Amino acid sequence: MDIGVPLRELGAYNIDALRTAIALQDEAAWLDNTHRQQAYDVHQMTHSLVMIFTDTAQWPALEVRREAGWDLLAEPALPLMHQILADHYPLGGTIIRAMAARLRPGGVIKPHRDSHPSFHYGHRIHVPVVTNPRVRFMLDGRPYKLDVGQAYEINNQLTHSVMNKGSEARIHFIFDYVPPQQLGREVANA
Repeated sequence: MDIGVPLRELGAYNIDALRTAIALQDEAAWLDNTHRQQAYDVHQMTHSLVMIFTDTAQWPALEVRREAGWDLLAEPALPLMHQILADHYPLGGTIIRAMAARLRPGGVIKPHRDSHPSFHYGHRIHVPVVTNPRVRFMLDGRPYKLDVGQAYEINNQLTHSVMNKGSEARIHFIFDYVPPQQLGREVANA
């Protein structure tokens, strides 16, 4: 969603339970869902624990489905998402995507804009879970340092990219929230 600025800081949140749940996942869980890597060329160097996803081919119909990551992350992730939403957004919308996304050491997410119409209507929220000083998050041609435990909304309509030159993976919890007025109707919370 075009929020009028490249990045909006939403504040600090307790991510201890979510960080622990993510750390407990084995490599097989990270490799289970390859949809993002296959559908979006820029995500080839990432892996995801996908909790919630929507079929963009049916847009604007919303068919939000729970994925394998739901059973792994829902318990710590739902309270975090709902608190962020209650603090900053109108309630009554729906979460259409939620996942932990890992960018491997040396990995790159090439410059891109999220072009599908669903990205024009949803707020894209990032919560860094693991990072390192050699991660560079570029947004609209400027570098941003995203701190662990802080929540941010990014303007995904601007060109953005990520480079991880560090020796450890960079992991963000990411979710997309569509408020009710964006679709012109009330929809249920995820």
